[in-house]
Amino acid sequence: MRKRLSIEQYLEGIKSGNKLILSQAITLIESTRPADEKRAAALMQQLPAPGYGSSCIKIGITGVPGVGKSTFIDTFGSHLIQNGQRIAILSIDPSSQKTRGSILGDKTRMEKLAGNPAAYVRPSPSGSTLGGVAHKTHETILLCEAAGFDCVIVETVGVGQSETMVKDMVDFFLLLMLAGGGDELQGIKRGIMEMADAIVIHKADGDYVKAAKKARVNYQNALHLFPPNPNNWIPPVQLCSSYENTGIGEVWETITQYIVQMRGNGFLEANRRTQDALWFENLLQHQLLQKLYQSPKLHQQIMESKELLTQEKTNVPAVVSEILRNL
Repeated sequence: MRKRLSIEQYLEGIKSGNKLILSQAITLIESTRPADEKRAAALMQQLPAPGYGSSCIKIGITGVPGVGKSTFIDTFGSHLIQNGQRIAILSIDPSSQKTRGSILGDKTRMEKLAGNPAAYVRPSPSGSTLGGVAHKTHETILLCEAAGFDCVIVETVGVGQSETMVKDMVDFFLLLMLAGGGDELQGIKRGIMEMADAIVIHKADGDYVKAAKKARVNYQNALHLFPPNPNNWIPPVQLCSSYENTGIGEVWETITQYIVQMRGNGFLEANRRTQDALWFENLLQHQLLQKLYQSPKLHQQIMESKELLTQEKTNVPAVVSEILRNL
């Protein structure tokens, strides 16, 4: 049986960049066991706050199914490491709504990064959380930041329509797209395009280069129809190929240019403050509901209400109103 670490040992291991202890800490905060949840809360409370001026760059990457997110991140991450960056990859795998299981296979698809000492790849199940992320993604980002990584990349589930929660956790939101599949503008909804800080058309190689260039023009024209960003940034549309290793450096140049510009106009720190305020509201709401549902009295009311519904003696709005009156 593995020896249980103290909170001090977790903190010391994380701050020293120990990947094994970092993994154990993430496992702890992802656990739903009551005893683990208490220890996880104690760990997060003692974790040093990175500050809104932190140099760690957080990047969210999403895209339509089959766009090659893992392949792109493997090549992109390798480029960052060659430029002296230490990177953490948080890969969110979809969970089955039937069995609650996840394959967690992204680490095997990132062959270059998996064995690189300057990289840390952590797959996590999405569970019942919507929005393309896992329930504890925000906490995991903070742990990786405390471990000294220069860049944290969050790879979302990639369902295409609901990948919006990650936008509120990262500094830069990258949308990967494909070309040659018909009308590209029908491939994804306007909402997520409006949130993107850059659109990258992936797999722009071989016979698909011509189609990729055409898609770039279509996306550029579409972006001009959107309202201007409050941070005065105009999202570029770029081409790249992980297979041929082309355009990868240009993507990183775009991200660094964005960070420099956002630091200069104060938007980066202001955005991080806004994200913290939103996280506070969401976390408080979740924990208040969790605490409320632990009430034996409420549990009894819920069971009695379900029985009344089964017997057709009332309806749903009526029993909900009755429970709220009794709180």
